[in-house]
Amino acid sequence: MRPHFRFEDLEVWRLGQDLAVQFHKLAQKLDQKGLFRYAEQLRAAGLSLTNNIAEGSGSTHAKEFKQFLNIARRSLFEDASMLLVFESLGLVSSSEVDLLLNACDLLSRKITNFSRTLQTDTT
Repeated sequence: MRPHFRFEDLEVWRLGQDLAVQFHKLAQKLDQKGLFRYAEQLRAAGLSLTNNIAEGSGSTHAKEFKQFLNIARRSLFEDASMLLVFESLGLVSSSEVDLLLNACDLLSRKITNFSRTLQTDTT
């Protein structure tokens, strides 16, 4: 039986994983257009999103977990920025960007709200 990690139970991680998969699929399309650097950056930010949530969940201190959640949220904003640039360049359709930006916005709000629920260490 495979081990189960705390982050797997977190809605923000699961939603982040879904987005990371979507970013990876979009990156594959960019690769086909020869835009390897753009594709790699999109993949990296998507993975940073989920990896920081996972890494933070392993902390025993809420303050540290909140820092990782903040980094994850910043990676999400990086992906959103890339989507807007790719749309302006005509590399990605507006409809695809709209769907992904809505998912980014929802996840950003959920990360912020989740972070607020964590009790900050007072010592």
